[in-house]
Amino acid sequence: MLQRLDELGAELSRRTDAIALIGLGSAGAEHDRLDEHSDLDFFVVVDDGAKARYLEAIDWLAAPCPVAYSFANDRNGRKALYADGIFVEYAIFTVDELARLPFTGGRLVWQRTDAPDGLVDCGPPPAGPPYDTVEFHLNEALTNLYVGLHRELRGERLTASRFIQSFAVDRVISLLNLTAEARHRRDPFEPSRRVEQAYPPEVLPLAEMVPGYEGNLAAARTTFEWLRHRFAVHPVIGDAIRDLLREADAAR
Repeated sequence: MLQRLDELGAELSRRTDAIALIGLGSAGAEHDRLDEHSDLDFFVVVDDGAKARYLEAIDWLAAPCPVAYSFANDRNGRKALYADGIFVEYAIFTVDELARLPFTGGRLVWQRTDAPDGLVDCGPPPAGPPYDTVEFHLNEALTNLYVGLHRELRGERLTASRFIQSFAVDRVISLLNLTAEARHRRDPFEPSRRVEQAYPPEVLPLAEMVPGYEGNLAAARTTFEWLRHRFAVHPVIGDAIRDLLREADAAR
């Protein structure tokens, strides 16, 4: 897959309106974690006025290997599957657009000789949550459980599962990121990435927190107990969640 990026870089080097190719994610600075399940994420930096051509035509993309499937998934780029099974997701930017884009971990695969310096370092840091504190994430998790249990009792099981098994668990991961030492590199854009490698099951019991569509009550109880044993839960919201769990048990 890294060879595919090099091949794309060679193709872009033959075009006068391409400026740089930047690998991202497992194709970026952390390419040591690239494996057979990875896809290729990258940015192509082009001259002003050239962006539309690179978005509309994929001849440059297909130069190393035929593209079997592709679609525009964003106003800046596409997803595509090569005939040999390599999956890519890419975006096209001008230099000015790249400078305003938050990204991290980029790797310069190729650049034109007159490309500006610091292309992989020019974007602002990725924005974090509005309040990246234990208090914020704890109370978000608790209120996610509270809202999710009300929706479960109303019979809205799908939206309940999202509040209980997704939103609340996201906050649990954020709490761990603030308070525990991870065994693996974290993804600043998607906290759920590599979380299984970062925290063992005895620290983060995901199988019990995310049991599936039928398991909202068990998931809510597990996550609530996890929070209660590690942090100071406000008694008002804690009692409200306990009442909802008892009501749900009685209604079964």
